Amino acid sequence: MNIKTTKRPLDGFRVLELGQLLAGPFTGSMLAYFGAEVIKVETPDTGDPIRKWRVLKDGTSLWWYSLGRNKKSITVNLRSEQGQDIVRQLAAKSDVLIENFRPGTMEKWGLGPDDLQANNPGLIYARISGYGQTGPYASRPGFASVCEGVGGLRYVNGFPGEAPVRPNLSLGDTLTGMHALVGILMACIHRDRGGNSKGQVIDAAIYESVFNMMEGVVPEYDGADIIREPSGSTLTGIVPTNTYRCTDDKFVIIGGNGDSIFKRLMLAIKRPDMAEDERFSDNAGRVEHEPEIDAAITQWTSSRTSADVLAVMEDAAVPSGPINSVADMLEDEHFKARNLFEEVQVNGEALTIPAMRPLMNDTPGRTDWPGPELGAHNEEVLSSLLGFSDEALKAMKSDGAI
Repeated sequence: MNIKTTKRPLDGFRVLELGQLLAGPFTGSMLAYFGAEVIKVETPDTGDPIRKWRVLKDGTSLWWYSLGRNKKSITVNLRSEQGQDIVRQLAAKSDVLIENFRPGTMEKWGLGPDDLQANNPGLIYARISGYGQTGPYASRPGFASVCEGVGGLRYVNGFPGEAPVRPNLSLGDTLTGMHALVGILMACIHRDRGGNSKGQVIDAAIYESVFNMMEGVVPEYDGADIIREPSGSTLTGIVPTNTYRCTDDKFVIIGGNGDSIFKRLMLAIKRPDMAEDERFSDNAGRVEHEPEIDAAITQWTSSRTSADVLAVMEDAAVPSGPINSVADMLEDEHFKARNLFEEVQVNGEALTIPAMRPLMNDTPGRTDWPGPELGAHNEEVLSSLLGFSDEALKAMKSDGAI
């Protein structure tokens, strides 16, 4: 199968991406990877701030080449009447619009759902914000770092008695981008198979996307008055599952929380007494005796290298694995076998970026080009799609509309 010519599931869909930074653009990246024509609208002066965030090379963020992949960049001044009219014309020819401005901003520009769906009833309008489009918090600035706390994630993350910690990632933004993506795809199915050809509004909030990940914390509190607290590297109520240090100062993760798995784990670490101990025969008993179990595993791993520990665990069919850095992942044979890295050309040099998943056997996604230069597709989109002449483009550029 030639992946460069294989059809993709979203071929023929046109998406208009407005907004900046991470949540909205991540949604657009996923859609573009799987075939959608994503037209990214950026400010004429600086473009999306992501272009200048984190690690730069030749003045551009290396992250941008991944996040901006497969997108067509055009520059439009959304605060100008001409710029707003360009967006209206593009929205009239699009299947999906993504925006992640503060609630009310698009309406202020005359670009809200009612404005745009009047000319294109089938438009699916995805809105991403910190707290949603309604409610007392709607107008607050919605940064993922804050919304992760409001949505409950930060409360359970970290070690008891210490300050809550965050992963060194903008997890709330990415989770919200995935929720927006799911909403868009469900709306597409409803529109295209529901017989009414109507689009709808998707309201994806960062704090709600985080809240959606909170498993059983609500019913546990309401039904048993239990507040799940931070638990370090363990998982409350499931034993054993933890992170263990080895002699080479590397950590491994061992999950021995199934009843039969626990027995195999204890036999593998030469503790047949614990394997047959009735106190540990089910998860409830193991939870009660968690310190004793973890101490036994820690004693065993602390006298072996991580490679030795993982080899023993694999031989005993006990779920386990290393904690990989990005360098480890790039060398990992399984990552390579699953084609999780793609190479693009940036200014004549090869750059590795991550593939995007899920993997689809008949219609896989792919990277066609890295994040483009600012405004690289102005002529293609505004001339070919909207029919503006060269003179009109020059005039709009002179007026600051593009």
